[in-house]
Amino acid sequence: MISILIPTYNYNVYPLVTELKKQADSLSVPYEILIQDDASTLFLKKNEAINALENCVYTLNRENLGRGNNINVLNSKARFDYVLIMEADALPENKNYLETFVKTITPETEVIFGGVTYPKAQPNSEQLLRWKYGNNRESIALEDRLKNPYHFVFTWNLLVKKEMLSQNPFPVSVKEYGYEDVAFIKKLKTQNITIRHIENRLIHFNQESSTVFIQKTEKAVQTLKQLLESNELAYEDTRIGRTYLQFRSLGLDKSLAFLFRRCSKRLLSNLTSSNPSLVLLDLYKLGYFCALDTQKQPT
Repeated sequence: MISILIPTYNYNVYPLVTELKKQADSLSVPYEILIQDDASTLFLKKNEAINALENCVYTLNRENLGRGNNINVLNSKARFDYVLIMEADALPENKNYLETFVKTITPETEVIFGGVTYPKAQPNSEQLLRWKYGNNRESIALEDRLKNPYHFVFTWNLLVKKEMLSQNPFPVSVKEYGYEDVAFIKKLKTQNITIRHIENRLIHFNQESSTVFIQKTEKAVQTLKQLLESNELAYEDTRIGRTYLQFRSLGLDKSLAFLFRRCSKRLLSNLTSSNPSLVLLDLYKLGYFCALDTQKQPT
């Protein structure tokens, strides 16, 4: 019936697995929970205990594959027709989480997205940027997701037909963080594959510090450049790409890169503060993108 796929890296995924197993056992449907650890060094003993649970398999990659490739491999191992892609640092909002997905599946189902939310309690100031970003940019109401089904969707808490994912894998060229999900969703949109949106959210307990989140944001922008150069994404496919094109058409991309280099420390000071601005985060990403691009342009 359903294969639950959990790519993970340096995270204790045992609590998530036990909750999912409890829900799956109550449904009396065939299932498996496959966890693939991407060459982690932490929480290995806790995660290895998963193998003692019936219908649950934990494996550890010897080399880092990257999230997208990790999901591709998990999908190739899956035994059932539908796979549910999870995020390791998340938990279902409701006790009938799996039941809702199972009851929603029809013979026509190709993709279902359940939505995400974040804890209501504000974290300490060192972790505020990621929490604020998640609540404002990722926790989207169902009615808004329905208006733009290919935009407000993530590649976790995502149920997909195994065959469809096999035919449309995540980009194998991406081994670093970022934008592999955008490339995957673009494939679905190009082929007019329907994404059904429902209210069946996961709570994302991401506890990254603001500094780590900024570092991952920089890595994601680097990955975006890679996908643009390989033509797996176009500038028009992302907000940052479209904005960059506007600046470049006005001949302002190099000026923005120069300003970024001059002002990046001030931006970082705000982003790591107790009152980070998401507008300044957008400016940081755009400036960083321009700085990367102008490195390859002749002076």
